[in-house]
Amino acid sequence: MSYIIGLDVGTTSVRSCVYGVDDGSFSIVRQKAVEQIYPHPDWVEEEAEEIYLSTYMCLTDAFDKADGDVLGISLTNMRETVVCWDSVTGKPFYNAIIWQCRRTKDYCESLPKETKKLIYEKTGLVVDAYFSASKIKYLIDNVPKVKEALMAGRLRVGTVDSYIVYRLTGGRNFVTDITNASRTMLFNIHTLSYDEELLSLFGIPRGILPEVYDNDKIFGYTDLGGKTIPIAGVIGDQQSALFGQNCLEQGSAKVTYGTGLFMLFNTGDKICSTDSGLLSTIAYKVDGKVTYALEGSVFNAGTAIQFLRDNLGMITTAAESEALARSVDSADGVCFVPAFTGLGAPYWKSDAKGLICGLTRGSTKAHVVRAALEAMAYAARELFDIMQKESDIALDFVKADGGASENKFLMQFQSDQLQVPVKVPANKEATVLGSVKMCLKALGLNYKGEENLSTFTPEPRDDEVYYRWLNAVKRCIF
Repeated sequence: MSYIIGLDVGTTSVRSCVYGVDDGSFSIVRQKAVEQIYPHPDWVEEEAEEIYLSTYMCLTDAFDKADGDVLGISLTNMRETVVCWDSVTGKPFYNAIIWQCRRTKDYCESLPKETKKLIYEKTGLVVDAYFSASKIKYLIDNVPKVKEALMAGRLRVGTVDSYIVYRLTGGRNFVTDITNASRTMLFNIHTLSYDEELLSLFGIPRGILPEVYDNDKIFGYTDLGGKTIPIAGVIGDQQSALFGQNCLEQGSAKVTYGTGLFMLFNTGDKICSTDSGLLSTIAYKVDGKVTYALEGSVFNAGTAIQFLRDNLGMITTAAESEALARSVDSADGVCFVPAFTGLGAPYWKSDAKGLICGLTRGSTKAHVVRAALEAMAYAARELFDIMQKESDIALDFVKADGGASENKFLMQFQSDQLQVPVKVPANKEATVLGSVKMCLKALGLNYKGEENLSTFTPEPRDDEVYYRWLNAVKRCIF
């Protein structure tokens, strides 16, 4: 049997899967954690070399699993994260600056209102340290090796996808895909090209950035096990999940629960401008046609459960959270706002801090854990309500994926809050599956897997607790 290898380079780990081209089989082969580095408060980095080596190890394990019969390699990745490297050696000059990093927040906030408006009109993005442009500017302005490489003509800068492709192709291909490019805050989503005015604004030369490809193209070839294998179906993680969940029609939406929470709403060929804190972004480009999306990006979701496990010791595994949440009838007034790295959509407040409030002598860890899970559903509801209002399209259901979608308590509570069915696929790996599907398309092959969905239907909701949570959010904005 022939296979497609799917690579998922996430925020805290890299995973590989194999997809059987003939029978539609799918299995995760390996997951390898990548250590995060916190040089200063609100700074988040990872070793770029570790990201690549972890990716390569996952790739070779999958190649062995497939007995070397591999037709293509797909790639999906955390977006906005920036890597800078030497065009000659391929070695990084600095750690990867992760999308969560807030080191450039003061610079972003200092930009004039008119400039922020211009950037939004061109890119669909709210000016924030989350996106790549200010990270690249920081590297050029503050890292001597980067500045020296720029002067010597040896500097390459890109998102994680471009770095992985560059390394896997032996430096032959310096390319990125259109979804990752659209998250740099340098890419004009109307002209579908890097914007010269924005490049000048941030002091970033066009020549150090990768060429932009459509998602259904071949991005290059890598040599593995004596074979030359195409790399295709490269796409940013949230857009990949949208594609993997078959949200291909205008008006379809998905929410992914990972490190953060990301809701994407397919708007077809329409760019939805909004002043409500949502992003207009490129969903994908296939067959020469661009599809756009509205996106709500919440920086912290799964991190709330990690915090309770790793920092407070309330649980030993994330899976325990479901049973604890079910052990109480409610959060009993406890509200959790996990703004560990500020607030993303729809607030975009970089100086917000996390908050647990409503505690009494009767509060237990079960109430706190339930409040953490409820916070994810409330955040999704807030985005959901804005999306329907801004698009003037009523959503009939939402698809869900990511690690927390295995939590049945959360999925039911989410459906209750949205008051529409929440559909969860049996295969929770929608992110890497989307890139596999895109790779198949690039190679002219058909996807043969089945979409088996579990549906959670809404029950009556208590709006009072939701509004109490919204008030808690306002209290964490300093």
